[in-house]
Amino acid sequence: MTISTSELFKKAKKIEIASRRLVEQQIAGQYHSVFKGRGLVFSDVRPYYAGDDVRTIDWNITARMNAPHVKQFIEERDRTVNLIIDASASGHFGSRGTTKRELAAELAAVVAFSAIKNNDRVGMMIVTDKVERYVPPKKGRRHVLRVIGEILAFEPTSRKTDLAAGLDFLGKVARRRSVVFFVSDFLSDGWERAMRIAAQRHELVPVVVGDPLEQALPAVGLLVLEDLETGEVVEVDTSSRARAEFAKRAKRAAEIRDAALRRINVDVVTVATNEPYVDALVAFFRARAKRMAHG
Repeated sequence: MTISTSELFKKAKKIEIASRRLVEQQIAGQYHSVFKGRGLVFSDVRPYYAGDDVRTIDWNITARMNAPHVKQFIEERDRTVNLIIDASASGHFGSRGTTKRELAAELAAVVAFSAIKNNDRVGMMIVTDKVERYVPPKKGRRHVLRVIGEILAFEPTSRKTDLAAGLDFLGKVARRRSVVFFVSDFLSDGWERAMRIAAQRHELVPVVVGDPLEQALPAVGLLVLEDLETGEVVEVDTSSRARAEFAKRAKRAAEIRDAALRRINVDVVTVATNEPYVDALVAFFRARAKRMAHG
């Protein structure tokens, strides 16, 4: 699927406008509250007030001023957000007007604009059964637009999937702890161990992208389907029995995936091409903030 430069610009600009509006209205403050900076750095000193922590007293200034003073600290943000986008061929699928790839780009844009609003860096890698594109972390609007354009326009050389390859590459290029949004349907296998290792080193957030047609076939008689990763074409009878069998297999695959994600013990965002993704993002941020407040 080739996209022209003008069409790419229009799509990227449309996504930017929508994303910036969502960030301003719903996401930015919650992003800041759930993804803290790397620590605290010294800011200034001020006079001591009753109730201040005595451990923050600056004894040198206190002696010089002949009155107790305390150190003030601010949060050192300077975080890095890494986006890992599964660009295997199944991402071109979408039964409701939006493909999983386009949904991934929009969601990644919201996260990226939230990050740069908080002065964080944004990096991105596109993975199939290997890392096909890597954009090192940087700050700024133009950089985010480049990231969005890369996702929309990218044409992978491989149709297959190996999510562990992306996580292994992350371990090599991201030496310091970062926030990692990993966008995929996670219906392949072989990624659980790599995900567990990555979750120990980074704040890992799997974003599960799906489409309703992947869970239930419509009753339309004979239906021709192509496996986008293998190229295999099959003819399916969508009788009630065949649809029930398809739904059963799809449910089992989702259960296996969800069980693996639970074992890794990470917060998961679930989005679909037929639903507003911002609702899922807002719910994720609120749930995470609530858990952190009680943890």
